[in-house]
Amino acid sequence: MNSERDADRLAAASLAEGDPTGWFDRLYHEAEQGTAEIPWDRPTPTPQLAAWAAETRPAGAGRRALVVGCGLGRDAEFVAAQGYATTAFDISATAVRVARDRHPGSLVRYVVADLLDPPESWLRRFDLVVESNTVQALPRALRDRATAATAALVAPGGTLLVLAAKTDAPDAAGPPWPLTRAEIESFARDGLDVVSIEDFPSRDDPAKPRWRAVFTAR
Repeated sequence: MNSERDADRLAAASLAEGDPTGWFDRLYHEAEQGTAEIPWDRPTPTPQLAAWAAETRPAGAGRRALVVGCGLGRDAEFVAAQGYATTAFDISATAVRVARDRHPGSLVRYVVADLLDPPESWLRRFDLVVESNTVQALPRALRDRATAATAALVAPGGTLLVLAAKTDAPDAAGPPWPLTRAEIESFARDGLDVVSIEDFPSRDDPAKPRWRAVFTAR
């Protein structure tokens, strides 16, 4: 079984049907049945997120965090461990259910939601928003909408952390569709300013750097 091939197979079928996000739940469902593997299902948090926390030592107590496209919860649990009151969402109901089962007694609030149509009550609410590899999984036709929706979740004075694969080719094939420098910079909108945009080595292939970008909301 090849996890990347499983994701590619289901994504291709979903995109052919005109459903750019339906393959996520199909992948999680097949994984639960033992007929597919999830490439990003790992026991540790995303390395760029862990490194950011080690460098900045965020004071999460009394503050709210949101994890975008949380999958099975590894990053959400890590964020909650930093003291944040953490909400984590995914468009896949299967992923959310498995995340709850995988982390019994968790303080994370796992919910089903769509980044392209988030609850209005979430707008400008969160002191920390973590977007890890979710926008890059959406076709480029949806990229600007997803970027704007992510930026709108950050509360005044809050931080947005964006983690994504890097490319210099705007027509790179996908999914995922890695982000160009211009696409990373486009998160700086609606009152968000760039704090830093850095290359970060990939855990799987050091020759393929990734983006780690930090923004703050006015």
